[in-house]
Amino acid sequence: MGHPLQRRPVTAGRLGLLVTSPRVAPGLLSSSAWSAVTGADRLLARAADEPLVEALADAGLAVECIGDLAPAALARTLVDLAAGAAVVWLGSADADPGLSDAIASEVSRLESPPDVELVVGSWDVQGGRLLDVVAAMDRLRSPGGCPWDAEQTHTSLAPYLVEETHEVLEAIAGGDLRAVAEELGDVLLQVVFHARVAEEAEDGFDIDTVAGLLVDKLVRRHPHVFADGDAATPAQVEQEWERIKAQEKEADGAGGADDLLHGIPPSLPPELAANKVLARARRRGVVLDQATLTALDAARADLAAAQDRVRSVLHALTTRDPGRAARPSP
Repeated sequence: MGHPLQRRPVTAGRLGLLVTSPRVAPGLLSSSAWSAVTGADRLLARAADEPLVEALADAGLAVECIGDLAPAALARTLVDLAAGAAVVWLGSADADPGLSDAIASEVSRLESPPDVELVVGSWDVQGGRLLDVVAAMDRLRSPGGCPWDAEQTHTSLAPYLVEETHEVLEAIAGGDLRAVAEELGDVLLQVVFHARVAEEAEDGFDIDTVAGLLVDKLVRRHPHVFADGDAATPAQVEQEWERIKAQEKEADGAGGADDLLHGIPPSLPPELAANKVLARARRRGVVLDQATLTALDAARADLAAAQDRVRSVLHALTTRDPGRAARPSP
């Protein structure tokens, strides 16, 4: 077989297999792919409604559609046609399972088989699988999809966002990167799910709105990267972040930017809230009263002890004799 990155045109006695990424617009082909399709004697595909076929037809190229043949029959047809012509097969949306093995088997039985080469039309871009996540969520939420997914709301989904976030933290603490990746996927699902629910509201938003707002915020709060800011150390970056965030709040009329508790959700676990307040005070150079800090340390110790007692009781509940738990009281 020819080298996959080979750029020479497909000529008589050659069979080109054009493969593309389903996550890239079908008309956006590499230069080697365009050279192959425009220089071929015959372009072949399964059906006229394949996205790549439609794109090439719009470009004025003639494509012959030969139907849904089994891999062995399709391989034999392509190899036979390529014996006397420059043939390019336009890969199907399902990636033509079994075709490459069938072609290898077909050419191996011939004394003078045509050269076969892979022509890469497009590669996946970084983040391309995120489009798959959005498409899968749309399928689950649409008519004919999953009845459970279809009835969810922002309110019903809220507990799962909290739960999945803590599972990420547990995976990080365990040091298993694959587990971290899997749990982050569950958090990503919640983001996409909420965006899909919001998309159905009259005044809602979609996943592109979420992504756009995030990009705007990252650019705005990193002037040392995207503009002419001069923050050079992590500490300076944190200070700039706080300053810019305070300006944004003031511009929005939110007020309270000087309050160390401003913007911290009441539902945030007390330990996290305490850490956030102390970090804000450190970045802003606020000197806290020592008596208050001592009281905070005592309260955090009491909270940790209470959490340990809850876990102990839960452990006892889960290890009780199931038979005893099922028997009614006398």
